[in-house]
Amino acid sequence: MINQTLDKLSSMKLRSMEKEYRRQMELPANAALSFDERLAMMVDAEWLAKANNRLQKLLREANLKERTAHLEDLNFDPRRHLDKATIGRLADCGWIREGRNLIVTGATGTGKTYLISAFGHAACRKSFKVRAYRVSRLLTDLVIGRGDGSYNRLLNELKKPDLLILDDFGMTALDPVACRDLLEVVDDRHGSKSTAISAQLPVAKWHGVFEDATIADAVLDRVVNNAHRIELKGPSLRPHQNQIEGGDGTTD
Repeated sequence: MINQTLDKLSSMKLRSMEKEYRRQMELPANAALSFDERLAMMVDAEWLAKANNRLQKLLREANLKERTAHLEDLNFDPRRHLDKATIGRLADCGWIREGRNLIVTGATGTGKTYLISAFGHAACRKSFKVRAYRVSRLLTDLVIGRGDGSYNRLLNELKKPDLLILDDFGMTALDPVACRDLLEVVDDRHGSKSTAISAQLPVAKWHGVFEDATIADAVLDRVVNNAHRIELKGPSLRPHQNQIEGGDGTTD
């Protein structure tokens, strides 16, 4: 009967329950446990395995720049002006449920990419779907999509994530085509899905990145007005990348 049960668990792909059942049978001390206790242990093993597999899948699909970034590992050096209370409020990802945005700004090396990736990781742990792009690469993909017929498919894909991370906004000026493409992306998500953006430029200077002033107004209206903002300050973390935030100094 035991072998039949193990075979059935295996055929149903309940691998962790099967493994836990085998473990219980190999340890005589488990005989003292009640049926309910042993069943609960088997169910817990399967539940944890599936939860971990789902998290790993979400993280792979998120394609975070800093894949090991965690909010728990943030460096709260006073010079960074990073407020623990603010991070604590945002860590539960309620802002993603509400479809609000997040903007992280600061000079090179202050840890913008690490912080925004850490929020992406936290969102995955809350079972939100996340996708991360560097802005320049995303806009290049959209230009290519116009030529090979995949433009609309890519736009539809960009609607789906609960959190879309756009890293390194404002590194170069946006020509009229790039302006329109970015507007398409943020307009499709406005009011229902969250977008997180990191940038070296302070928000007050974002308008100048757009060559089309009308589209600049439209994009900023959709992105900035309902956004939480974090402005990082202080010295670059790069000289201390081995000690601070898990190697945060490797990115902006």
